[in-house]
This record gives sequence, structure tokens and C-alpha cells, in this order.
Amino acid sequence: MFSRMFSVPVLTLGLIATAMPAFSATLRVAHNLGYGGRESVDPISPVRFFPINQMLYDPLVWPDNNGKPSPALATSWFNSPDFRTWTFTIRKDVRFHNGDAMTARDVAFSLQRVLSPKLASPVRSVLSFIEDVKVIDASTVAVHLKQPHADFPIVLMDYRVRVVSAKSLADNTDAIYDSGIGTGPFKLQNLDPEGTTVLVANLDYWGGKPGVDEVDVIAIPDTDARNQALLAGQIDMSEVTGTEERLFGGTSNFVVQKIPAGAWNPIVMRTDTPPFNDPRVRKALKLLADRKALLRSVLGEENGIVACDEPVWPGDPYFDAEIKCEPDLPMAKKLLSEAGFADGLTLDLYTSSVEPSMIPLAEAYQAQAAQAGVNINVRVVPADGYWTNIWLKPNYPFVVGNWGQRPADQVLNEVFRSNAKWNESAWNRPDFDSLLDEARKSGSFDERKAVYGKAQKVLSEEGGAFVPFFKYETRVYSLDVTHVDAVPDILMRWQNIAKQ
Repeated sequence: MFSRMFSVPVLTLGLIATAMPAFSATLRVAHNLGYGGRESVDPISPVRFFPINQMLYDPLVWPDNNGKPSPALATSWFNSPDFRTWTFTIRKDVRFHNGDAMTARDVAFSLQRVLSPKLASPVRSVLSFIEDVKVIDASTVAVHLKQPHADFPIVLMDYRVRVVSAKSLADNTDAIYDSGIGTGPFKLQNLDPEGTTVLVANLDYWGGKPGVDEVDVIAIPDTDARNQALLAGQIDMSEVTGTEERLFGGTSNFVVQKIPAGAWNPIVMRTDTPPFNDPRVRKALKLLADRKALLRSVLGEENGIVACDEPVWPGDPYFDAEIKCEPDLPMAKKLLSEAGFADGLTLDLYTSSVEPSMIPLAEAYQAQAAQAGVNINVRVVPADGYWTNIWLKPNYPFVVGNWGQRPADQVLNEVFRSNAKWNESAWNRPDFDSLLDEARKSGSFDERKAVYGKAQKVLSEEGGAFVPFFKYETRVYSLDVTHVDAVPDILMRWQNIAKQ
């Protein structure tokens, strides 16, 4: 079932979709206001505005039906024998929303600004091995790496590695990109993260005319409110949990789309903060959990698959299927006793409705932890600003997180490398970082898989992220919306969607 990187049922995932109907309509979708109104149209910002940025900008490469890199703004590429230089041919006749031609200069500029220390983008940790980027001619770019990386094009599929205009920032790689001018299928008309952000179709889009004339992205922080808005016809599409699916499955007014995917909700323990700085405590808090029961109660067993604290999902070719994680309550109690908590342990776990499964997970885990003498106080905080006010803050060392599907190289480097911007568990292990470097250097897939497997085992045994399951995505949309690709949100081709 999970033999490919993104093993999902696919309706449309080609470079250019089939011709869209000539509808004139507005697509209305919601966003969760997770950054409290600070959402940015700079694609590499720590508070990036997703999915707005997916509509405004294009990547160099994006995944094909098998999850392998395929042409987007780059039409082809090749590598040097030592995997340290990668040369990309850039698509011609592509224009930014303001009419300026997109060239190799813009591509080089976009990659270089990812590395800016001043901007401190989270994606910098993923691409920090880039040494320099050279413009060969108007349609050719050479990327030189500090070390070999046989999977480099996969890293460029990152949803934030998008091409922006060098001219608009006067080649200042340290400047914040706030114009919203890209080469994507939609143009920014009005930016209002706390209200309604309006995008209009880019009629000259190189990938074909979008299927709707306008997209309105409406701020609705609360999960229940989003569901009610969908039921009332105030929005056209939303992601729901498997248990919320029943609200829509019994009516003929909606299409329910279930997609195997690698999204995950970790219960994060900061490894630099007591009591989580003790590996025995971290291990105990993992062992006390019955993951199958958590999956069943939070999502429904048909809506996900058990995970063993490794962030690489089963659809990724580097997933390590040998890792096991059966519950062991006696061992959990023993480890807690050895760590000095024989009489019990009390913890505050912070969560929010910013994503539908986050509160149910905290509550289900709370019930299981009590059996091991761990008293968990579930602290539900506002969805508005959860990612800026709670997550990653040292004074909140025990939180529920949320991650979308990512390739192995990206997720291991972005979330667990010692100096990563989004290293939520404050995981700091030079030997672990060395494993990630070693995997990138090998030209052999089997060797890379073995090294990535070691890294996953270390996280499963000792890491600060309790990952109980991978979530399938359940998307609901109204019947008058068509051409919705059956892929995770992070891979969505928004230009394909039409509305009658």
C-alpha cells in the first residue's frame, strides 16, 4: 500500500491539468489564523500564509504522480558526478504578475535569500548545505553545494522554496518580500489575514487559465466554526477530521474526499527542560500510550496509521518499517520511578482547536497517562496566534504540534537538526546531525535508506516527539466545486479547481 513516496489516489497531478471549464466563479476557503494576523506573503517567512503562498508562487520542481521531482519553473536538470553541482534549465516565457519576465536571475536570488541569516527562515536549515548559486545565462542556473546531495531536487519540492522577483527587492536578499508578486496561477488583490484575503486569476498563467476567477481566503480560527460555515454554504471547501466526516457524509450536498497522507500531530517534549531533559521520562511518556486506541478514538482507525515516533511516513521510500512501539505500562512506571517520579508526575499539556485533531489527542492521551500515574492538565488555548504565542516558546515545554507531509530529508532536517529554526523539541545531538549529513552524501539509495533508518530509530528511542499516528486527510467540498485533486493540501494544484 505504501510503496511510493506519496502513495495516494490521484485525480490530477500532472504538470498541466486537462482543460478547465469556462466557469466564472469565486472559490471560498478558510484558514485557521494560526499566526494571529501576522501571516506573511513572503514564502520563506516563519509565519508564511498557507495556502495563499501556494497560489501566488511557483516552485522550481514539484512532485509527479509517484512523488518524484518533475518540471515546474525548471524544465530539466542534471548533476555533476560527485552530486555537488546541480544545473537547472529555467522555463522561458514565464512572467511575474506585474508583467516582468522571470529569468535565471530570479531563481538564483530566490535560493540565495533562503540562506539569509537576517531573515532566519525555517527552510534555511533544510537548504543550509547550498554554497552558492550562479547564473550561467538567462535560462540556466548552477547550484553548488558544500557537500554531496544525491536527492537535492527532492528538497526543492519544499512548499516554501518558491521563486520571487529579484527586481522587486532590488537584489536585496535580506529584505522581506511583501508584494505578493509571483508567477503563480493567482494574483493578490487584497491582503487581510484577519478577515478575507482576495486573489484573482492570473489569466496569463504559463500552466493554463485557472478554473475560477477569484479565491477568497477567510479567517475562521475555530474548527467547529469552519464546519458550520461549510454546512451553511459560507465556504466551499474545508479539511475535517475523520470523526467530523459524518456531518457531511449523510447529505448529497457535499463530496467527501479521503486521502492517505503523512500529516502528524506530535506531543512535543522540550528536551532542554525538566523533566523532559531526562530520556527516561521521555521514553516513559511514549511507552504508556496505546497508539492503536489513540488512533481509534481521535481519528477513527480508517483515517490513519500508527506511527512509532518517527516523522517519516510509510509512503516515503526512506521509511523504516522495522521500528516497533507496543505499549508497556509496567516499563513506563519503572522508568518514571528511576527518574525520581515514583509517586507520580504532573504536567501541563497545551493544545488548541487550530487543527481539528489537536484537542482530542491531548484529551485521549491524558486518559491513558493517568494509568501510569501521570496527571496531565490539558490547557486549551486560543487558536488565534497559537503558533506565535505558544508553540516553540521555552515556557511552554509540553505542547501538541501539527505537521504536514514532508519527504524524509526535509522533515528530519527541518524539525530535528540541532540548529533548525523549527526544532520544536530542542533536540541537540551532533551525532544525529552527522547521520543526516552522511545520508545526503551517498549515491546509493540503499545506503541512504539505511542511514535515514538509523536516524529514525534514534528519534523513536530517545527523541522528544511522541508521534502516535499519521493522519489521512479528509477534505469536504460542495457539489458545485469540481476538479479537486485527490492529494494532500501541501501538493494541491489550486489552478485545477473549478466551480459551477
